[in-house]
Amino acid sequence: MTAIAARLTPPWWLRSNAGLIGVLVLIGAVSIVGATVSDRFLTLGNLLNVYEQTTDLALVSIGQTLTILSGGIDLSVGSLISLTSCLTSGLINGNPDRVLPVVAGVLALGTLVGMINAALVVALRVHPLIVTLGMGAILQGVTLLYALGPVGRVPRSFNVLAYGRIAGIPIGATVALTLCILIALLLRYLPLGRQIYALGDDANSARLVGLRRTRILMFVYGASGFCCAATGLYLAARFGVGQPYTGVNYTLASITPVVLGGTLLSGGRGGVIGTMFGAFLIALLNNLLNFMDVSKHYQLVAQAVIIILAVSIYVERRRME
Repeated sequence: MTAIAARLTPPWWLRSNAGLIGVLVLIGAVSIVGATVSDRFLTLGNLLNVYEQTTDLALVSIGQTLTILSGGIDLSVGSLISLTSCLTSGLINGNPDRVLPVVAGVLALGTLVGMINAALVVALRVHPLIVTLGMGAILQGVTLLYALGPVGRVPRSFNVLAYGRIAGIPIGATVALTLCILIALLLRYLPLGRQIYALGDDANSARLVGLRRTRILMFVYGASGFCCAATGLYLAARFGVGQPYTGVNYTLASITPVVLGGTLLSGGRGGVIGTMFGAFLIALLNNLLNFMDVSKHYQLVAQAVIIILAVSIYVERRRME
């Protein structure tokens, strides 16, 4: 009986991502609808395009997943994306020799901002929602002081990050997927990953058993800042210039794949694998709506309805546990 039970036990990636099955079912449903709308919807070329379109949302949502797993949230992500995007194009300004130092500097800046968020949460003993909301306002103000409109430009070689492909596989999306896998392995196998779940599940118990909350928060918010900077780099490569409001929609949009993927907003349950599939679902749904000639405005409404339904489902699930 024990052997049979062991074989029936779901694998770890299903146990740690309770919403994963639901996301896969939704992806299947959207795919079926898409196949009836157009015979081109399920072609390899279109699916690769959808995979490519997950890049920006997946990158920022991976970092957001970590903050939510720890029992917090990061509402500064949109402003940080705007700032890093503008700094990338403004500082490079078409000079290929500046690409590597600027990329390294922008990633370091994003990580530093995230760690400052964590330090303020610890020092002020204020909920991360308030701290990161305030930090977002500061960062957006700094961005507008730097640029009121499109700024700088990136060299053609830098556009490879957004549009380049190797053997037909989009480079940017593969970078996001690789980052997702690395974070998933960290959460599964390293002590720090288990500590993140413990902190999000019950902060008081985590403190009583001696977990170092400051170190954990420094990591998750630093990682969130790093992911925002990576998103800013990607958007600069995608648009060719920096836009001061390019990240404005990502603050709330980054939460949608997290919730769809099964991560509880209260923390302690979920994972980045579900988030990646959630980002793919959003991209697939947007792609379907494009095939149906639905306005972008209605696409935003559809995303809002999805996140409301997803939050309702997972709140109810948590109540029943």
